[in-house]
Amino acid sequence: MLKRLAASMARSRSFAAFVGLLERLDHEGRDLLRVLTYHRVEWSDADPAPSPGLTISPDAFAEQMRYIRQGYHAVSAEEVIHAVREGGSVPPRSVLITFDDGYRDFRIQAWPVLRALGLPVVLFVPTAFPGDAAAGFWWDQLRHALLNTQRRDRLESPVGRLPLGTPREREDASIRLQVHAKRMRHAEAMRWVRATCQELDVPPVPSAILNWDELRELAIEGVTVASHTRTHPLLTRIPPDELRVEVAGALRDLERELGSVLPILAYPAGAYDDRVVKILEEEGYHLAFTTAKGVNELARAHPLKLRRIYVGRRTSLALLRTQLMGRSVVLNRFYSPGPSQHGQPLGDDWTSDDGAKLLR
Repeated sequence: MLKRLAASMARSRSFAAFVGLLERLDHEGRDLLRVLTYHRVEWSDADPAPSPGLTISPDAFAEQMRYIRQGYHAVSAEEVIHAVREGGSVPPRSVLITFDDGYRDFRIQAWPVLRALGLPVVLFVPTAFPGDAAAGFWWDQLRHALLNTQRRDRLESPVGRLPLGTPREREDASIRLQVHAKRMRHAEAMRWVRATCQELDVPPVPSAILNWDELRELAIEGVTVASHTRTHPLLTRIPPDELRVEVAGALRDLERELGSVLPILAYPAGAYDDRVVKILEEEGYHLAFTTAKGVNELARAHPLKLRRIYVGRRTSLALLRTQLMGRSVVLNRFYSPGPSQHGQPLGDDWTSDDGAKLLR
């Protein structure tokens, strides 16, 4: 209830006017980099239904991008690498736009807007998926199975007996089981998800991930396609040999399919620790992006622990404007950038009504 009330207030005219006043009083610090994180840009009634916590409407996205185009300097990943590694700087009011996961709606809904406005973008892709027409994210498969199962009895699960009688109950079950899966070791979680989907007796949902031909086309048109590992595990929950395969193999996949690529990565679910960072350094990565909220002070930021600003369906334009302000960097101390064992904590954009937050 409080989340819904806050979201409603963030869309009010009075809040927008208040934000305008704050913007006039804002101070731009030196070498500040904002990094926006999107996942999906799609209509809520699309088929199959996109996960609401990962999705923003095309209209809202276009409005936000027009605002970025008018009021900020959208930088490329190459500019950020130069600033970090060569002692350069980014222009005042710099913003880097990023997308995680490589969903096909990026090409259909988001890229036409970005290209028309001349805004550079980074698309982070799990590289084992584009070459496999049957591949898809486990959370999409689990949610699809729960929403479409014909079962109406209670499902026995590690988090209790979950009712499936109504659409709301099935959505709630999906949320609870996704949270549970993210607490398990990766291999164990994937086996459990497959077994649960089989028990629910629903055919797999077709892959919604861009294929290599589509990614090559986007790269030619100007999209920076980069690593989101190979199979999107929580990197803190796999053995060291698998970890190295995930991060080094993703670069090899991208180089094989696209040619020269930038050595940058977005951590799946933001999960990293000192061991993960060390292996990224050894494999030659220049930048890596977390899910820790905040604005980066590049002179102080670790290049493999960069903060991002998550944008979801509850992020009104006025709320986004407040998060982009230069003075918001002082809030970093409240958003811990430290090693994450579970990815982004629950909270922020999702609620118990529409899903505990499972940023990916």
